[in-house]
Amino acid sequence: MKIGELSRRTGVSVRSLRYYEQKHLLASERTSGGHREYPQATVDRVILIQQLLAAGLCGEKIASILPCMRDHDGGPAATATPWLVEQLRMERDRIDRSIQDLYYTRDVLDEVIATAATTTTPAPS
Repeated sequence: MKIGELSRRTGVSVRSLRYYEQKHLLASERTSGGHREYPQATVDRVILIQQLLAAGLCGEKIASILPCMRDHDGGPAATATPWLVEQLRMERDRIDRSIQDLYYTRDVLDEVIATAATTTTPAPS
């Protein structure tokens, strides 16, 4: 499929797809006319890249772990190594800390909202 079709199917901009290719996260073949052609499996790979980016992994980290992951489900591939396991555990721990920080922030906001709701006077009509 051409880059525009990949963009439409994944919701990722053509510019981002070119960037992913530049960073060796994606690979394409070139037609005789010089157009990029991607295999069907690239859709799953782009979705995985998007999920890893959303989880806060940087492009360099993604590039290092992608060769050890399957495209369709993100699970370890036959080439997974103890290094990959350690890297993924570190990322999971970082995400857990971020979740805890978000819970704390939400609790603080809930307290402020509750306090403000009981002390706020109605606006004049």
